[in-house]
Amino acid sequence: MKTMKTEVLNHEDLHFEHQHWHSELAFWEDELKSFKNRLAELIKRWSSKEVLTQLEHFQNEFTLHNRVIDDLKETIEKHEMNIAGQTQSGHEAMDINLSKKHVEFREKMESQRQIYADLKKEFFRFLTKYM
Repeated sequence: MKTMKTEVLNHEDLHFEHQHWHSELAFWEDELKSFKNRLAELIKRWSSKEVLTQLEHFQNEFTLHNRVIDDLKETIEKHEMNIAGQTQSGHEAMDINLSKKHVEFREKMESQRQIYADLKKEFFRFLTKYM
């Protein structure tokens, strides 16, 4: 007979993970600012339609990614408020719904990490070619 292991998610652990995610998102925001500065430099250097089209592509991608970061931060804040509400009611462990949402969000963060890493690789290849 198999026994099933049940993982209990404590509020402290989730809060720690949220703090880590906030730091990561803040880092991405800072990086995107520096990437936009690079774009501004390149706009001054290049007049080729091909290069300007690629610059616009990256500008759009960076703007989109900033929106995603804002959405992720908002989701974290809402989740923190839900956890705080549960803590005030005297529960130390998460209820099933909040636990499930947390795990889903963790997967979303992992996916977004990959998307962002791919964007950075693409941008650095572009910079190597045109800087």
